[in-house]
Amino acid sequence: MARTAADEHRTVARVFTDRVRGADPQAWDKPAPCEGWAARDVVRHLVEWFPAFLKAGAGVELPKGPSVDDDPVAAWVIHRDGVQDLLDDPATAHKLLSNPHIGEIPLDRAVDQFYTADVFMHTWDLARATGQDEHLDPAKCAQLLDGMLPLDDVLRASGQYGPRVEVPESADVQTRLLAFIGRKP
Repeated sequence: MARTAADEHRTVARVFTDRVRGADPQAWDKPAPCEGWAARDVVRHLVEWFPAFLKAGAGVELPKGPSVDDDPVAAWVIHRDGVQDLLDDPATAHKLLSNPHIGEIPLDRAVDQFYTADVFMHTWDLARATGQDEHLDPAKCAQLLDGMLPLDDVLRASGQYGPRVEVPESADVQTRLLAFIGRKP
């Protein structure tokens, strides 16, 4: 049976949640691999850009938690639960998200493609910033990298990814994915 967007989010968000809950309270202000960001900014990014994307494109409003500055763990957990509830709702499969850059696509697919993939990649950023396990699922790394390689020019032009970092072709798939999105693994 094929994995649904809800299943994928549940799996990816579980690992990110483990890193959020595993962060030492003093680690939230440590630098993250994203230039100019601290660890808490990784969480801030996810809980701030995605609700605006959903509201503008599908009229969906997620529950709002506390400020990431006040409580990054609660901010993430409330946000994560709102996204999971959206994906678990059978009506979501019949809704569309409309965006001037991507057109109209099924809402659950949009969440999976743009948001869940972002959570997956930012798991490494949060783990690196907070000194936790940086291992990412190799199959998911390969899936994302295979999907992103043909879109290299488009992705670079979006401004969402840093310059590609050169690594040996023999590097493992996680290293190649991180290098592709501009991280220095």
